[in-house]
Amino acid sequence: MLDTWAPLLGGLVLLMAGGELLVRGAVQAAERIGISPLVIGLTLVGFGTSMPELVTSVQAGLDGSPGIAYGNIVGSNIANILLIAGISALICPMLIARSALRRDAVAMLAVAAGFAALAAVLPMGRAAGAGLVALLVAYIWFVIRQERAAADGGAIHDKSAALAAADPGLAPDHGGARLVLPLVIALAGLALVVAGGSLLVDGAVALARGFGVSETVIGLTIVAVGTSAPELVTSVIAALKRQGDVAFGNVVGSNIYNILGIGGVTAAIAPSHVPPEIVGFDAPVMVAVSLALVIFAATGLRIGRREGAALVAGYGGYLWMLWP
Repeated sequence: MLDTWAPLLGGLVLLMAGGELLVRGAVQAAERIGISPLVIGLTLVGFGTSMPELVTSVQAGLDGSPGIAYGNIVGSNIANILLIAGISALICPMLIARSALRRDAVAMLAVAAGFAALAAVLPMGRAAGAGLVALLVAYIWFVIRQERAAADGGAIHDKSAALAAADPGLAPDHGGARLVLPLVIALAGLALVVAGGSLLVDGAVALARGFGVSETVIGLTIVAVGTSAPELVTSVIAALKRQGDVAFGNVVGSNIYNILGIGGVTAAIAPSHVPPEIVGFDAPVMVAVSLALVIFAATGLRIGRREGAALVAGYGGYLWMLWP
């Protein structure tokens, strides 16, 4: 039994450690060469907490395990909303900015619905992957333009703010150190992330075979929750600091990154079909819970503890329906 779990747990540890080193080094390197903190936050730091999902899904796709690759993406989005947003709201009710609801939460719902529809009618090939990545680039460009003009925050800004609050060492420091050390740190982190992703996928496949459970179920549950650990930690810390709006933005921003960025890169590098069980059940669940989060946020621009309890209970129900 230990031999079955050891690669999976070891992979998660390497992913978490490597992801932090990668973001820390990349942020410091970008700061040294004069990239603005806003752009750093919305790109390098924004991708930071999504790096475990990215490497794991790409590795699974290359290994011929689309159930793990797309189960990780869809399962992470479901866990982000039901589990992570639910726990965060239980700790501290979320106050939702109207701009975050109109732009970012609606964008999250739209990309979830678009991905579900695309997966149902087309294979996730390189053209589809390139289209998803192009949409993410356009979205980030649009947000950067808006935030430079209005400085009103936003979901992907809150995603980076939550990570910086959890570990101030990941925030731009405006220091004057040389460029070499940050690059070495980033490369070391990248090596750990790649090694961790490979271990995690191997462990997930072995676990599925050992328990007689499909790879898709493992991807939707254990792998998805494991790779969402950074979002859980950063959102809980934001909630404990009574920054419910940041916790909300972190979840919404992560879901947008997961579908457009991770789904797009995975499809571009390792084209495949999304497994029928995900298309028929889990992708519609992702759309439904995204809609529920938008409705909860729109009613009074607040997600209270009762809504948080309903979200967490919903995740328990989802696992009960999913696990054989």
